[in-house]
Amino acid sequence: MTDDHNKTLATFDEFLKIDIRVGRVVEAAPFPEARKPALKLVIDFGTDIGLKKSSAQISEHYNEASLVGRQVMAVVNFPPRQIGPFMSEVLTLGLSDEDGHIILIGPDSNVPDGQRLH
Repeated sequence: MTDDHNKTLATFDEFLKIDIRVGRVVEAAPFPEARKPALKLVIDFGTDIGLKKSSAQISEHYNEASLVGRQVMAVVNFPPRQIGPFMSEVLTLGLSDEDGHIILIGPDSNVPDGQRLH
């Protein structure tokens, strides 16, 4: 390991500060006001967290109909972020494909909404 790599290591306690949960998309709508193509999502994280909004640049691979009912992973304890006229409350997680377009992360099997990643 190089010294530069050691500087980027996180502790387990730091990891535990990031609250990553699974939620179910209950609404999806176009977000034409966004600078980059995006969709507005409403995600249900269960009774403890409830409904949260997210803006996601995922329109290359997803449309509104393909998202409703889908479980996704999101960071639920970042501060809300104003994106144009929309307040994004959670960071929906994904990975870039070979062209840089986002593929959402979610469980392989159905799990209870609100479950924490561990």
